[in-house]
Amino acid sequence: MQWLSLGSFDRFTKQSSDPLGEELMIQLGKQLWEFEMPKAMIGRKVGMTRLFGEKDRYVGSGEKVQMLVNDPITVLQVGPNFVSQIKTEETDGYNALQLAFGDIKGRNTTMQLIGHDAKAGVTPKSLHREIRVTAGELEGVELGKLINVEVFEDVAYVDVSATSKGKGTQGPMKRWGFKGQQATHGVERKHRSPGSVGGRSSNLGTGKPKKGGKKAGQMGNTRITVRSLEVVGIDKEKNLLLVKGSVPGANQGVVSLREAIRLYKRKVAK
Repeated sequence: MQWLSLGSFDRFTKQSSDPLGEELMIQLGKQLWEFEMPKAMIGRKVGMTRLFGEKDRYVGSGEKVQMLVNDPITVLQVGPNFVSQIKTEETDGYNALQLAFGDIKGRNTTMQLIGHDAKAGVTPKSLHREIRVTAGELEGVELGKLINVEVFEDVAYVDVSATSKGKGTQGPMKRWGFKGQQATHGVERKHRSPGSVGGRSSNLGTGKPKKGGKKAGQMGNTRITVRSLEVVGIDKEKNLLLVKGSVPGANQGVVSLREAIRLYKRKVAK
């Protein structure tokens, strides 16, 4: 959002002799100066379900027909969020809002977090996350401000970030999809081995293995962002957001949502 100074509106209104034009500029100024909350929240993954319905599809001849669809849906509990801290360039070196989510009993948290939330006038919360904002978006924000799922009411696609399920240490076949060795006789119990690595002809003839090779190691338990998930529905009473597709992580896992920042061409057309 771009911000215009009040002086610019004064110049326009003084030059215009039309009362309707003057009223239009005043209304335009009010709209530009209204506070717009950043469309980002934190929550938890509830689970997955199915959505049955009818949609318009194009068949091979180009004819549009209505067909039954069976879409996978992920249910997300997003909100209510509260603004627990406001960070500015003057005090912290950058502009950000800290959001708090999820009630927690006082005996299950620390005195420091209890006091931190008390400054914002909210009860103790279990989750605290930051979202980067611009200086203009901080205008009008107050500690303890309530943010609910209505922020995404006019949003068509969202980006969801979460921690994927951890699968421990795995071999190259499961971790990277390697084919493995032959399953016949004569392999000497090396059926799931990745094969030879670090030959002297590789890596400019140094004989040292290249760094970052696909080998056995920790699988999962990483931060993953799924882009441009379609918003299917919103339940304002229960603060539920329904998105089409899967979201990383297990049920009750923490998720971060924001309005999609990059869309494919077919999604932009919608």
